[in-house]
Amino acid sequence: MRDDYIKEALKIISDPNILINVVSRRVKQLKRGNRPLVESLEKLSPEDIALREIIEGKISFELAAAGAS
Repeated sequence: MRDDYIKEALKIISDPNILINVVSRRVKQLKRGNRPLVESLEKLSPEDIALREIIEGKISFELAAAGAS
């Protein structure tokens, strides 16, 4: 994964643990055949694609409230 993408994505999702979870979930989707939501002239790894999607606001996350039923 590119360090510059990680740094930029951490500005959006500041908790590294949440960032890892969001990226890994998206990578699984990409590897299953989901299309990337960003375009790139260079060949990016699925991890870098997921980070770029976060940076560009194409994917987001929601925290579930603790104890919510």
